[in-house]
Amino acid sequence: MQLDPQDLKSIEIYKILTALVSPRPIALVTTVDRQGRINAAPFSFFNAFGANPPVLAFAPGDKEPGVPKDTARNIRETGQFVVNLVDEDIAQAMHDTSAPLSSGENELLFAGLSSVPSHLVKPPRVSESPASFECDSWGILEIGFNRIVIGVVKYMHIRDGLLDAQTFRMLDNEYKPIGRMQGPGVYCHSTERFDLDITGK
Repeated sequence: MQLDPQDLKSIEIYKILTALVSPRPIALVTTVDRQGRINAAPFSFFNAFGANPPVLAFAPGDKEPGVPKDTARNIRETGQFVVNLVDEDIAQAMHDTSAPLSSGENELLFAGLSSVPSHLVKPPRVSESPASFECDSWGILEIGFNRIVIGVVKYMHIRDGLLDAQTFRMLDNEYKPIGRMQGPGVYCHSTERFDLDITGK
């Protein structure tokens, strides 16, 4: 297949990208609005993009054309957010936070997750998450109808037993993140891993 994006509808491009650019890590992002109300939502257009300084980015879309999701609105208003990573134990709860609740309603409570205060930022972190990254918003890029939120990590919370305290390497079989495949509701495990060495020149 050879395809020109200009000949396709945006939903068709979305289906192609989400089917082929996978698996994708999932950021369960927590924010607060000006009234301090908690919002939580999952995003799989997400990754780490640098270490000096540590940079994370994700792409929250719109509720409807021209109306940003609560996550994007809250970050624009407060300049802070927390990226909570997702493992097998909280996969269903993470998925439940994507339910179309009313603005201001707490998705963590709806999904049966717990919030705990962060160290430096106002949005709380998810206590059940294996790792959480407190972020200040560096900026929001608008590219066409896409929105990319870039955050600088200010503080990290990592569950004991996930990383070797000396090397910071992942301990075997202790961290079981899930990945997003295709569109809504399709995920994968990441427990079957393999190592490769460079064998040729």
